[in-house]
Amino acid sequence: MIYAQSPLAIGLFSCFVLFVVGLSFYLGRRTTSASGYYAAGGNIHWFTNGIAFAGDYLSAASFLGICGMIATAGYDGWMYAVGYLAGWMVALFLVAEPMKRLGKFTFTDALDSKFNSKSIQLMAAISTLVVSVFYLIPQMVGAGTLVTPLLGLPHAAGVVIVGVVVTIIVATAGMASTTYVQFMKGGLLLIFSTILVIAVLNRGLSTTPDQGGTKPYHDFVTLQATVADDGSLQLSDPSFVATADWKTSTFGEASFVKLSKDGVDSIWKMTEVATGLELEETLYKAELAGGAVVYNGGTAEDGKFFAVGHMKEIIVNGETVTQTGALGPFAFLQTVQNSNIVLWGSKIIKDGESSYTVYYQKPTLGSKILRPGMKFKVDNATASEKFNFISLMLALFCGTAALPHILIRYYTVPSQAAARKSTIVAIAAIGFFYLLTLFMGIGAMTNGVINIMDNNMSAPLLALSFGVVLFAIISSIAFATVLGTVAGLIVAASGAVAHDLMDNFLGMNMTDKGKVMAGKLAACVVGGIAIYLGIVFEGMNVSFLVGWAFALAASANLPAILMLLFWDKTTARGVASSIGVGLVSAMGLILISPDMYIRYGLLPTDAPISFNSPALISIPLSFLTLVIVSLLTQKDVNRGHATEAA
Repeated sequence: MIYAQSPLAIGLFSCFVLFVVGLSFYLGRRTTSASGYYAAGGNIHWFTNGIAFAGDYLSAASFLGICGMIATAGYDGWMYAVGYLAGWMVALFLVAEPMKRLGKFTFTDALDSKFNSKSIQLMAAISTLVVSVFYLIPQMVGAGTLVTPLLGLPHAAGVVIVGVVVTIIVATAGMASTTYVQFMKGGLLLIFSTILVIAVLNRGLSTTPDQGGTKPYHDFVTLQATVADDGSLQLSDPSFVATADWKTSTFGEASFVKLSKDGVDSIWKMTEVATGLELEETLYKAELAGGAVVYNGGTAEDGKFFAVGHMKEIIVNGETVTQTGALGPFAFLQTVQNSNIVLWGSKIIKDGESSYTVYYQKPTLGSKILRPGMKFKVDNATASEKFNFISLMLALFCGTAALPHILIRYYTVPSQAAARKSTIVAIAAIGFFYLLTLFMGIGAMTNGVINIMDNNMSAPLLALSFGVVLFAIISSIAFATVLGTVAGLIVAASGAVAHDLMDNFLGMNMTDKGKVMAGKLAACVVGGIAIYLGIVFEGMNVSFLVGWAFALAASANLPAILMLLFWDKTTARGVASSIGVGLVSAMGLILISPDMYIRYGLLPTDAPISFNSPALISIPLSFLTLVIVSLLTQKDVNRGHATEAA
């Protein structure tokens, strides 16, 4: 899939990046204390902090990943949004005010406020670093995805640009610049996503989406075929020719056939019908034995790998139509539910030393798309599939209130009441945005804009279908989304290194100036790690990757937070053990999961476990560890609170 770069898009993007960097240097001159660097001095207004919360939370996973998953999997993609939003209820009712009351700069401060425990300082800092790095991966992947169409640069270049810019942001002004970048991009994301949804509704639905008349949609051809007495394949279009072994080849065994026309190969999906065979045109990417990569028989520059996403049949008031015209939000969803939409499946076919990834049409009823079951099976699901779904939802629900870069934002406001108010503003802003993602995702699904090799670009490419100006703005905002979230993560990680490990755990007793300098150096190191991981995980859906970070946070951090707040028998050793067990068990299960086996180049069926989300095992295990260890170390408790320096 190739994209035409626009000077306007490049100009807007460049102006935005320069503005952000300039703001960081301006605020950096005013940031000299540790409080200013790690918590913006605790003077951020609650409304500004609430929108910054939303700007921090609405990451690449929310804007790119969720829209992409909805565009290819329907309602199941939106289940991530439901889980993300539900987690804020835990943050609002259980965590917001206590975290503000107990903490100073970091998540570790709150956990260690009653104990002064070396073991808590060490384990909580390690947990912050691991969770932050796992959350950084999808943000960096999203950055690389955006830069390819926006600037015409490869994925790795996009990752490096984000890493460098964000490191500058954090290393200059810390949380102050991070807060205002997040506030700005949170507000802009809400405004222009609303504009994009209004444009989608005004365009309506069509069986031949032509992007407002500016770009004809590719007509995917269907051929009729019969098998001759000699076994050859007779096609309704004689300009296509099949090989003699079409039926016994690896393609034939997979119900596909390779045809040739004018020296160019194409792959077709075979379906038996009453009159013989029906062949449907597909899209494919081939990695040939010699190392060449072919897209639908040509190079990437030939433009033969088309954008997809269209309605096969539109039903309005019981009648079949080819287009609807403008629709309201409810009429839009109702029409989609009553109609038939073409989704796409994929299959990997090995042919000797060559490997083909074939994408084929899957006409699907809208009523199925707008209910669970496309990605996460609900009907006739196996025990493993049910377990994986419940475990994922548990991770999303419990993970929000345990993400270190979210928790530290409570220290940027002056009071507990301000912490509560900012959480309410965040919930309202995030909830509204997630409603918008449903329309953006379905809009991409039906407007012929999806790059099925990378669905992360669905929302920006939907914006491109309405003109390069909206695309440039949306892409720049999406890039800002990545910048804001990555900045928050690096602030959290640098705080864990400089404040928690160096100053508290190692007892270095650094001055304010020393803490700030250590935080800046740590930010540079974490930024380098993030760049490397963003390149390694290229191509994976960013929302899926965030699910792993949520599982780690929920397993390692949430049991410790809740038990510290609501169980007087909690001890320092119980907290430290709980963090360690939650972190190790969650990460261990992720590393041996089917999806990681794919990253290793192995078959997912060879994985020791059959599920990808560890939360349903690791969270209870972490809670159980805390209870058992705390009960065994009650000698360290005095009047209901531990005083031991573990």
